[in-house]
Amino acid sequence: MLTIIGLLSTTFGVSVASALMPLISVELFAVGLVLKAPHIPWWALAIVIATGQIGGKLLHYYAARGSIRLPRFMQRKKAAERKGRVREWLDAFRANCRKRPAWTGVVMLVSALASLPPFAAVAIIAGWAKVPVTTFLVTGFVGRFVRFGALAIAPGIVSTWV
Repeated sequence: MLTIIGLLSTTFGVSVASALMPLISVELFAVGLVLKAPHIPWWALAIVIATGQIGGKLLHYYAARGSIRLPRFMQRKKAAERKGRVREWLDAFRANCRKRPAWTGVVMLVSALASLPPFAAVAIIAGWAKVPVTTFLVTGFVGRFVRFGALAIAPGIVSTWV
């Protein structure tokens, strides 16, 4: 039988992997873990998953920001090569994020909490728009902690009602 530290270490690995590869569902893993090992504190599980998720999404953030070098087929075109309305919209969006940091933070928090819009996309857009890394980390961590804390508590609440 695995210890709590072993289970939390595995959970951290799954949460990082799910942040990088959308086909892995940390939500399903967390529910299964809570049902199989209800002795794990919900807050510890939420902290570990939130930390792993933000760690994985931070790679997306820095890649979109241009701080991590991607293979050529994954690199975006140079700014001079983009033209027209799309270029204008992207520039206006980036300027809007800079002018309205509270709005940007709220959108990121809601995305981290509810995944609407998808947090993977928001992580990339935040990096591209050069949202401050502290805003990304704080709003992302808080949203993910609340999301996975609620997910960890839910099976216990349902089992007391049934």
